[in-house]
Amino acid sequence: MGLGVSGVSLPALRGGALGRASVALSAAAALTLVGACGGGGSGDDDGNPTVGVLLPGGGASRFGQFDGPLIEKKLKELCPDCPATFDATSDPAVQRQQLESMITRGVDVLIIAAVDPQLLRPAVEDAHRAGIPVVAYDRLAQGPISGYVTFDGAKVGKLQAEALLQAMGAKARGGQIVMMNGATPDPNAGWFKRGALSVLKGKVKIGKSYDTVGWRPENAFVNMRGAIAALGAGNIDGVLAANDSLAGAVVSALNATEVRPLPPITGQDADLAAVQRIVRGDQYMTVYKPFKPATDAAVEMAVALGRGNSVASIATGTVDNASTKDIPAVLLPSVSVTVGNIKDTVVKDGMYTVDQICTPQLRSACAKAGLT
Repeated sequence: MGLGVSGVSLPALRGGALGRASVALSAAAALTLVGACGGGGSGDDDGNPTVGVLLPGGGASRFGQFDGPLIEKKLKELCPDCPATFDATSDPAVQRQQLESMITRGVDVLIIAAVDPQLLRPAVEDAHRAGIPVVAYDRLAQGPISGYVTFDGAKVGKLQAEALLQAMGAKARGGQIVMMNGATPDPNAGWFKRGALSVLKGKVKIGKSYDTVGWRPENAFVNMRGAIAALGAGNIDGVLAANDSLAGAVVSALNATEVRPLPPITGQDADLAAVQRIVRGDQYMTVYKPFKPATDAAVEMAVALGRGNSVASIATGTVDNASTKDIPAVLLPSVSVTVGNIKDTVVKDGMYTVDQICTPQLRSACAKAGLT
């Protein structure tokens, strides 16, 4: 079934995390977050709902570095006395247990970035029966959810494809590329892919296209080695990698076979390692998704729903999943980042400092890129 998002078609299933590092928050880290937001347990009668947050990764992952802390910060600003509980894991079965535990503890509202929406659906239905609204964050959960916040996936794919064609120059007409897509169960992966293909079709030959199991870099590495063997190192004019973890694996596979020069390679998420690869010249671009507007919208929806209020004024449109129609949704824009606009995007927004990007080994390349 397709998912209508303001005229955009989305898939109905959602799987693994967006290829970030899969590091679960430790119990100690989770408790630290709980304490920072006022402790766990049920909300009170003064409009301070208990908020449960489930993320698909902690630690070094994007969700651990950016989304989780930003959600925590916005909760403190919007509802300083709202108790909150954070859990994170890349294991879909563990996430389902975490959700069931939050239901048992009696949270008032949930923000969920589902690892596997299909597997999580029965627990989401349990939350609904318990009167607990669910805000799906970053990827569309299945079941009776009350709100959804994400980035426009079609636009992400288009940004990647447009940048790739630009980098390919004369080879953008008739050249051959490899597509390193995300995991098949993940509806965002299909959304990105369709957006990219809408730009690429009729312009380049897609020599190989892979749906990367689990968004795992090691799988992308093996697939890229296979593409090099099948097509020939000199016959790959570009690689559309769906995110930065996959892009890093593509670069490693090309380096392992001593391909020079590297073809242009895309990415997504503006990981620090990817920004550094862009400075170095190993990766052409990444898609930067400003996380703060997304986390702000998710928290605003959650607090409103936890207080029994409507989120219509927060939503910018609606989506449908396999079971629920007209879910209030916020779809946010993304930004293409290349070497020429690093300073005006991820540095300007405070995502990274120049010192973080420009290690001693990159100082010369950083100076050339104007990162001083």
